Amino acid sequence: MNFINPKLEIKLFDTLTNKIQILKTIEKNVLKMYVCGPTVYDRPHLGNARSIVVYDLFYRFFLQVFEKVIFVRNITDVDDKINNSAKEQNISIQQLTSRIIEYFYHDINALRVLKPSFEPKVTENIPEIIDLIQKLLDKNRAYIANNHILFDVSSCADYGKLSNRKIDELISGARVEIADYKKTPLDFVLWKPSDVDDDPSSIFDSPWGKGRPGWHIECSAMSLKFLGENFDIHGGGADLQFPHHENEIAQSCSANHGSNYASYWVHNGFLTVEGQKMSKSLKNFVTVFDLLNRGIKGTAIRLMLLSSHYRKPFDFNQKILEDSQKTLEKFHEILSVNEVKIALKNSQNISPEILEFLADDLNFSKVIAFMHNQLKTLKAHKNSELFTKYICNLSFLGILDESMIINDSATYDELDLNFINEQITLRQKFKAEKKYAEADEIRKNLLNFGVIIEDKPNNQIAFNFIKK
Repeated sequence: MNFINPKLEIKLFDTLTNKIQILKTIEKNVLKMYVCGPTVYDRPHLGNARSIVVYDLFYRFFLQVFEKVIFVRNITDVDDKINNSAKEQNISIQQLTSRIIEYFYHDINALRVLKPSFEPKVTENIPEIIDLIQKLLDKNRAYIANNHILFDVSSCADYGKLSNRKIDELISGARVEIADYKKTPLDFVLWKPSDVDDDPSSIFDSPWGKGRPGWHIECSAMSLKFLGENFDIHGGGADLQFPHHENEIAQSCSANHGSNYASYWVHNGFLTVEGQKMSKSLKNFVTVFDLLNRGIKGTAIRLMLLSSHYRKPFDFNQKILEDSQKTLEKFHEILSVNEVKIALKNSQNISPEILEFLADDLNFSKVIAFMHNQLKTLKAHKNSELFTKYICNLSFLGILDESMIINDSATYDELDLNFINEQITLRQKFKAEKKYAEADEIRKNLLNFGVIIEDKPNNQIAFNFIKK
């Protein structure tokens, strides 16, 4: 087995084979995962947030199971939607993307999302994209037509294997751009020429003239750069299965001889609002910021987005939001600042049952049931070891919320300085070992208690208290 815990068998539903599979990593004790990140033209809506939170939970789980986890979540900062939005607002693309990226971090940080190992931007990886396109041209898997470079779908014999449909069926049923210069309607753009009114920041030099990359080639190039020709898991929303992920497989396997690209494909389900598709025209478009602005806690939004199994559709409504808020309040009613501070010294002390449930295709409903039972037991008999596990479980799941904890005799100014220094030392150790997610979790835990860490030159650390 590949796992640190030899008794823990991880089951995942693989979209490619359409069945539950036992996860076996390519490299022993190493898990490599790529997830499609945001296209930064607008604030993240609840559908975006669900995907982000689902794969954050996968990431947290894998960090507990494997010696090394490499998690890549990209940022698409070159796209037609971005161009159009910038033009509508009469601002430059860079102004728009910088602002939306800032909003994105603000919103997902409220949901307690860990930073991935790498978060590449498309604009920072244009040379890698150009190199990959050139490989496809050299292998006669792509062609130039009307100043565009297009992938030749007919050159890929197993195209359609992810969506489990034949090329003829895909042509008749897919929404594809109809252009007379394409060999077949399914052929997709790898590089497109710039327009006269394009913002300069969206125009890049290439061997084929000035222009910008197509959407699909971006993820193939960035996953290749950070994870290699073959990696373990590729994730994203169900809406990306076709054409985006199908096209990623086609171009990556065509460019890299012998590559299988991703071993497992994981897709989270669609999000609706009170039974209807979310859309601005229906006036039911809900962003994370909308809920935060209403005073809804980010931890409650996180818990809500995980309340339905990740592969199933999720319907947002007022009841499910209120239920999540009530559950969160219940989980915090026995906590106090001092007890939580002490428990977090043992931050790796997670209940093994939690990991077992998550190993079963991320069965979060069993996790929540377990937490309710643990709370019930603690109310009947406050066992210190179990209490520590309970607090660490909440922290691990990303739903420990400092604003809901009873402020007992301790104040933020009276926090144990030894505890703070221990946590800072542990954070430095994690950073030296390149365990950045664990280091970031410590920073967030201290921030929860009003302690802000500042990294200084020469590896010096300073901290201050936030008055509340």
